[in-house]
Amino acid sequence: MRNFERYPRRDPIKNYFPLPNEIFSLGLSAGEIAVYAYLLYREDRKTFRCYPSYKTIGKAIGVSRNTVKKYVDGLLEKRLIVTEPTQVTTKHGRRNGNLCYTVRPIEEAVRANYDRQLARLDEENQRRTALRKLAEYDRRHPKKAI
Repeated sequence: MRNFERYPRRDPIKNYFPLPNEIFSLGLSAGEIAVYAYLLYREDRKTFRCYPSYKTIGKAIGVSRNTVKKYVDGLLEKRLIVTEPTQVTTKHGRRNGNLCYTVRPIEEAVRANYDRQLARLDEENQRRTALRKLAEYDRRHPKKAI
């Protein structure tokens, strides 16, 4: 048996999903990457939406529901996904629902990441300028000894 015949043939469209290369430049934690990958796996390729619960996601990636919520919040902050609540009323009158996740275009998240980095650099530059001015003032106006 040759090397290339050792593995079964798979249809790349049915058995795989793409994970954008840019995902690794956004400063995501391993858990956030896992949740993002799971949402990509579950999304409808036409609407970019899916409806898994925190419990389902947690079971798939091996973490608790609270940890999934923390990772989802991180993905929301980084603009990789958008969520909206859904609500279903059962025949017994109970209300239930999951979040509807919409996976956003990766370019928007990359742009938002660059904007956050530029804002941090601007804040750091302002802080350094203020410290320089303070040091210059102290140099020009030495304190008198008591």
